[in-house]
Amino acid sequence: MDDLADRLAALTFRGLTQDQVTALVIDTVAAWGEAQGWRVYRRAPSVMRLPPPMDRRHSVLDVALARPGAPPIVVEVDHTDRRRTVEKLLAEAEEGRIPFWVRWGPGRIAEAPPPIHVIAVHVTRHQGRYSRSALSAPEHSPRPPRPAEAAELPLTGESGGGA
Repeated sequence: MDDLADRLAALTFRGLTQDQVTALVIDTVAAWGEAQGWRVYRRAPSVMRLPPPMDRRHSVLDVALARPGAPPIVVEVDHTDRRRTVEKLLAEAEEGRIPFWVRWGPGRIAEAPPPIHVIAVHVTRHQGRYSRSALSAPEHSPRPPRPAEAAELPLTGESGGGA
């Protein structure tokens, strides 16, 4: 599943809304599943039911991936930490599915309890819009640079050149 994390790490965008970033991440997960040759289901029914008064209906998963000969993968995409998402993914794991939580946003992204796999997608936020650049942080020197040697400069009139 490292290749999903790699694909998400390669995402770049500029000035998107929250809904646009979420849609882009979901599209990327779905495209990754299709590239593997798996069946991809968007807004697939979850085993978890909605809270009352809608408790006759099931919650939905952002993406479910059916893999021949292997347990299904379920993926939720969120820009915030949601307790209900953790509960949903734990319920899916209890049914034998492999749960992934793609968390995106600026700042710290919290871990989730096992067996939930968290993939963090860090972004920047400016004036309510989100961006992600392909530029990496500059490398830092392992030790501080040595100070430059001071050169003695001649005083005015001593160099013979005149002023």
